[in-house]
Amino acid sequence: MSDPTATSSQDIVEVDDLRVHFPVRSRGLFPRVIGQVKAVDGVSLRIPSGQTLGLVGESGCGKSTTGRAILRLAPITSGSVRLEGRDVTELTRQQLRPLRREAQMIFQDPFTSLNPRQTVGTIIAAPFRIQGVEPPGGVASAVRELMDRVGLNPEHVNRYPNEFSGGQRQRIGIARAIALRPRLIICDEPVSALDVSIQAQILNLLAGLQDEFGMSYLFIAHDLAVVRHVAQRVAVMYLGRIVESASRDELFSAPLHPYTFALMSAIPVPDPVAQAARERIVLSGDPPSPLDPPPGCAFHTRCFKAQDRCRSDAPALREMGDGHQVACHFPMAEPATDPH
Repeated sequence: MSDPTATSSQDIVEVDDLRVHFPVRSRGLFPRVIGQVKAVDGVSLRIPSGQTLGLVGESGCGKSTTGRAILRLAPITSGSVRLEGRDVTELTRQQLRPLRREAQMIFQDPFTSLNPRQTVGTIIAAPFRIQGVEPPGGVASAVRELMDRVGLNPEHVNRYPNEFSGGQRQRIGIARAIALRPRLIICDEPVSALDVSIQAQILNLLAGLQDEFGMSYLFIAHDLAVVRHVAQRVAVMYLGRIVESASRDELFSAPLHPYTFALMSAIPVPDPVAQAARERIVLSGDPPSPLDPPPGCAFHTRCFKAQDRCRSDAPALREMGDGHQVACHFPMAEPATDPH
């Protein structure tokens, strides 16, 4: 299968033809399976060591499920996921435990991802306890160092999550994620629940940690403007599939898929004159249900370039040059003007 995020760098993650289908059962005393929600439907991607891959798309496109499946937090229907060369698809819970040291997750909502009954110190110390790791100087010292590294006051180690702001709670989650110095972190919309002023601080923190520890990120987001600042390569998802993938600069200067083009047109521009002169593409309708996707190209029901072929023939990802891949029969012919 064509790999939408192929790279010549050493890859920390290799995902091939990943599928996550959730059964839908009928109601009643004797429920039976009446369909499947194809949340992820044939995704392949690579994440180079020490780099960031941005995974973007509308809510419900399957990007968060993809991230969870990579860490085996969501059931994998088929396909393979390799972390540092080891296929984790069929590993048992006990076999997965050592790999948890190498791959962690930062969750979207800092208000629900932390146990309200535990102190901050207990939360951040959990990875050491679960993995049986005794850091130099002891766990208590390591926790205080982690708190200081992410911008928290180490003197607040005995406070509870409800005593912190949303941005501070996300810093707690980040401290927990980096405790064991993992090679990979899945960032599942880590700033979408935060104020804009706090978003920049968290993004800068993540960038600094990546430079310091050489970690790889899968940065999941629906905000293209955020992804532009953190990712070296970007993959765009729609209804469980990757429809376009390219380097950050290539994607933002010349999007080829009509869906990507429409997403780009919605990014606000600081210059009012330039903003007023831009062509805005407004997509009609809502994304189709993953329970009953349309035939052919899944995007044809909302696409301003759709033709008869799109309604019957599903396009495969194809190489357009310089690692730029797109799944579209009629890609955008002219590069879009990059206003940034």
